[in-house]
Amino acid sequence: MKKYFLYFSLLAFSFLLSSCGFYSFTGASIPADVKTYQVNRFENNALLVEPGLERDFKLALEDLIQNQTNLNLVPSNGDLVYEGEITDYRISPTTATSQNTAAQNRLTISVKVRFYNRKKEDDDLEQSFSFFYDYGGSSLLSGSQKTTAHEEIFERLTQDIFNATLAKW
Repeated sequence: MKKYFLYFSLLAFSFLLSSCGFYSFTGASIPADVKTYQVNRFENNALLVEPGLERDFKLALEDLIQNQTNLNLVPSNGDLVYEGEITDYRISPTTATSQNTAAQNRLTISVKVRFYNRKKEDDDLEQSFSFFYDYGGSSLLSGSQKTTAHEEIFERLTQDIFNATLAKW
């Protein structure tokens, strides 16, 4: 009896492991024939230009897709293609003090993304995404605070792009 239970348990466990291949914990729905992706340069067309922002955003998007899918990053001829531009990089006050100075500032970054699925053109997308980071009005956006702001904004923007293009949320 124990021997049959052991065989049954191993068989059930192997089915359980093999069935995990059909599901994705990220919610991505990637067709089986899609194997590669590429992220082209995102031109920085914002009025206020932050040097290196386009490179950092491109790398953040590549990393997120790499970490949440089994797709391979290629420099050209990818099954999925991401491109676009940074359209806005803006710092604005969000709240004021009684002395008419900013109590809190907001950094907003907006990107326009064009997504092409070469295997299924119905999935192509052109959409704008935007997110912000609030910080104290008496602080300057520099050094580690600027790095933190960019990382938090990129994390949200790239996840929103991923959801819109691959998870269809």
